[in-house]
Amino acid sequence: MKYHVIYDGNCNLCVSLVKLLEKLDRGVTFDYVSMQEQETLKEFGVTSQDCEMGMILIDAEHPQRRWQGSDAAEEIGRLLPIGNIFVTAYRSMPGMKWLGDRTYAQVRDHRYSLFGKRNSTYYSTYPVGCGIDRDCQTQDSQV
Repeated sequence: MKYHVIYDGNCNLCVSLVKLLEKLDRGVTFDYVSMQEQETLKEFGVTSQDCEMGMILIDAEHPQRRWQGSDAAEEIGRLLPIGNIFVTAYRSMPGMKWLGDRTYAQVRDHRYSLFGKRNSTYYSTYPVGCGIDRDCQTQDSQV
């Protein structure tokens, strides 16, 4: 299965997490599109207003299946090898989901002041539509 991760390509924290996912997954499960790529987002019916609510995860085979914000982060964690163990433990602890949701919202709303804003948008090495089984010309990823 393939999933599209929509992230803020101008956010230092977001880009660091995407780079970590790229190293762990190598484009097998996830591909990526930054929130700054409005034309690509239109293909998924995602607006800039949608992006204001945080990262988005879309099931490529069933695009109506979507997760956003802390739910997207949890689902990404669940899809990683052995990640389901940690997500299940997290979800089973009373109050953790509530705390996680509130923490995510605070970080989302203050990400630039907390972690800084990049001078240029980061474009993933594994853009939407490309995978290890498909040779794609990609935009140069900016570090």
